[in-house]
Amino acid sequence: MADTYQPPFERCVEEGGASGIMCSYNQVNGVPTCADHHLLTATARKYWNFNGYITSDCDAVSIIHEAQNYAKSPEDAVADVLSAGMDVNCGSYLRKHTKSAVEQKKVPIAHIDRALRNLFAVRMRLGLFDGNPTNLPYGQIGSDQVCSQQHQSLALQAARDGIVLLKNAAKLLPLSKSKTRSLAVIGHNADDPIVLRGNYAGTPCKSVTPLQGLKRYVKNTIYHRGCNWANCTEATIDQAVNIARKVDYVVLVLGLDQTQEREDFDRVQLGLPGKQDELIAAVAKAAKRPVVLVILSGGPVDISAAKYNGKIGSILWAGYPGQDGGTALAEIIFGDHNPGGRLPVTWYPRDFVKVPMTDMRMRADPSTGYPGRTYRFYNGPKVYEFGYGLSYSNYLYEFTLLTESKMYLSHPTAATRPAKNSDSVRCLLASNLDTKFCESKAAKVTVGVRNEGEMAGKHTILLFAKPAKPVNGSPVKLLVGFKKVEIKSGERTDVEFLVNPCEHLSKANEEGLKVIQEGSYSLVVGDVEHPLDIFV
Repeated sequence: MADTYQPPFERCVEEGGASGIMCSYNQVNGVPTCADHHLLTATARKYWNFNGYITSDCDAVSIIHEAQNYAKSPEDAVADVLSAGMDVNCGSYLRKHTKSAVEQKKVPIAHIDRALRNLFAVRMRLGLFDGNPTNLPYGQIGSDQVCSQQHQSLALQAARDGIVLLKNAAKLLPLSKSKTRSLAVIGHNADDPIVLRGNYAGTPCKSVTPLQGLKRYVKNTIYHRGCNWANCTEATIDQAVNIARKVDYVVLVLGLDQTQEREDFDRVQLGLPGKQDELIAAVAKAAKRPVVLVILSGGPVDISAAKYNGKIGSILWAGYPGQDGGTALAEIIFGDHNPGGRLPVTWYPRDFVKVPMTDMRMRADPSTGYPGRTYRFYNGPKVYEFGYGLSYSNYLYEFTLLTESKMYLSHPTAATRPAKNSDSVRCLLASNLDTKFCESKAAKVTVGVRNEGEMAGKHTILLFAKPAKPVNGSPVKLLVGFKKVEIKSGERTDVEFLVNPCEHLSKANEEGLKVIQEGSYSLVVGDVEHPLDIFV
């Protein structure tokens, strides 16, 4: 909880100034999150200084009584969540049962007053009591503003930036616009506008599928739907193979959709469903030249067979790229945009499903063979690692400035102690260190980046910290920060990071307290490292 699940929310509250947060259906150590006073009040309001309202996920209050049996009655469920610090319920439980909970003296009026203060304070900050709401700045938002050119340009830019180039053997991509006379686009995800949206999507202003985007570049484009998991025969694969033989290049657009992954519908395997692997292998073998494989999916997929297939020249992962995803893919495939996306998650091999998904531990446990989770702790084989992503340009890194290569963190009021199960490694309790002290010990790091390629590119620099000898549950490595920069061909730029030891070099111990561990570390960007020693 302390070093994996909570930090993103803490950043959203403290740095993003969030005005609303939501407690979910989940339980933490047997306590429903909407009834968890430690989480909602002690952590969010007091420790993170959250100043807004807390809502439940829809019907998360009702299941505290009706499904989880945590509360004996509806009134007890209402009392539990209001006491914990929740303010408003998505659902009907508070509306139906709060009055009777008050009458049964299970809910004090003070809890209702607090909830109303939080709710109306946010409405006041929104200006909803400053006159006629329709005359306020956001009172007349219509579809014309939703579909403004500015917003549609942003949708296209988001698709461009999110697409990740995973493989580009022999620099197959970008394809030549002038020399590509014929193109085959094969796959069930190639011409389906619905799949572009993923889960939880509104109505798009328009939809450009990968097929439509590619047709803008090659008039002689042949489309074949290929195989999905519902109906695929050898005859269908043979049809796709015959088309692949006749054209200059083939783009396969495969992957997943909402029949495979969405809320309340979890995947139970990590491979491509149906006969997609067979289709990929058959088409790649028949094609004149190495083919381009595009994967649409929300989560990781084990595509090891394609990764190591010499006839698969390039692989692109597009996620669910939204209304202009087809435009962005075509621009990348034909070189009008230089890809610079990075994977936001580790792609595990298909055997990873043997690990119980109900086991939420992050750290590996060698004694039982538990491999751990996420790039920070997972020690097993990977299909692709977190942060991976190629470009049409080659970027060279160098550390040009590190203000402190040795950090001395002695503090008069923060006691040090040996790390648990270790007689030699000392730790400093980071939670006892004030913000000013932590900031005073921060090291400024400057990374020089040069674009050695022939194309300008938008490039993301990832700075990691890696302990020399991970012990006592230390992460294998930690992401300190990332920055995206645009660099023209042949040019160089400097990117600055601030390494705060309390924020970036701490870990949670077994009591959930953040500690800074003495020892040697490396700051890593790309394949370049710089030493950093910490003394406590």
